[in-house]
Amino acid sequence: MPIPAPTPPAAPAVQAAESDLLRQLRPSRLIWPVLIGLGVVGYLFWRSYEPGSLAPLADAKWEWLLVTLLVLWARDLGYIYRIRYIAERELSWGQAFGVIAIWEFASCVLPSAAGGTAVAPVILAKEGIPLGKALAYSLVTALLDNLYYVLMVPLVVVLAGKALYPKALDSAFVETLRVLFFVSYVAVTAYAGLLLYALFVNPFAVRRLLVRIASFRALRRFRRRAYRHGQEMVLASAHLRGAGWQYWWRASISTVFVWTARYAVIGCLIAAFVPVMTGPEFRFIFARNLTYKVLLLIAITPGGSGIAEGAFPTFFGKFIGTAAMTSFIVLLYRIVTYYFYLLVGLLYLPRWAGRRR
Repeated sequence: MPIPAPTPPAAPAVQAAESDLLRQLRPSRLIWPVLIGLGVVGYLFWRSYEPGSLAPLADAKWEWLLVTLLVLWARDLGYIYRIRYIAERELSWGQAFGVIAIWEFASCVLPSAAGGTAVAPVILAKEGIPLGKALAYSLVTALLDNLYYVLMVPLVVVLAGKALYPKALDSAFVETLRVLFFVSYVAVTAYAGLLLYALFVNPFAVRRLLVRIASFRALRRFRRRAYRHGQEMVLASAHLRGAGWQYWWRASISTVFVWTARYAVIGCLIAAFVPVMTGPEFRFIFARNLTYKVLLLIAITPGGSGIAEGAFPTFFGKFIGTAAMTSFIVLLYRIVTYYFYLLVGLLYLPRWAGRRR
């Protein structure tokens, strides 16, 4: 059943949010994340390079590099398919590509905590989707993304066991990571539960709860934001009540597909440069990726720049071999998952910004 049409949004508010988004995505903001990321990779190379330490490059398995590219392309096509069908096909395939291009670009330019999902309603509204529906579609993606994490973590904990956490020289780091991983899992689970209750049971109660929490003295400056977020849930709930099971089935399956592909990229890259990649090792890399992403979620740098590169050897170095090879794979990984999307977004942004709703 199609999602019912909402009441018309306030155009000035949408235009103001759009102007603010374009200000945040201005090209000058790319300088620091690029310099930080490349600076960390350069330091890793300088510290680890020795003559002959990059010899495994001569034996690279090009078929695994091809698989890596195919996984990346499949993931991006999955994102395009998902947003088009979550938006009830109100987006053409070309518009869906534009939405994902700017969405990924925003994730690269903004800190992880305020990445693409936070600005998704503005991106969708720019494509002509009314604000109420845009809010609903954005919350659907947030809900499904969080549910994937909530359901996948217990599976990888059982799968990887103690190998889920890296063996670092500093045991305090590992213990801190365990705490962060647990806290993040509880927080994501709580937020997913809150979204489920708000969208399908009682959004007004959730709005009241958010406002009351923000009424404490230390949180009063967030009260207006809490009310706005609660109101978004009310609007989204009204729009999603009529969505049938096929809508949720397509959205759920595409979410599982894109996130599984996203977490599999590192394993495919490493497999291209090691003598043998066993099934258990690939699964351990996939599982450890979930703990690796915890650091990126709390990173204050745009797109986790610097932190992603610096933490990579700790999490995945044991599967690779020499430190210099690890540094090379870090650079390759960031090129295909970060710098590529910076470039695509930078090229597409002027065209997207000039489009009229």
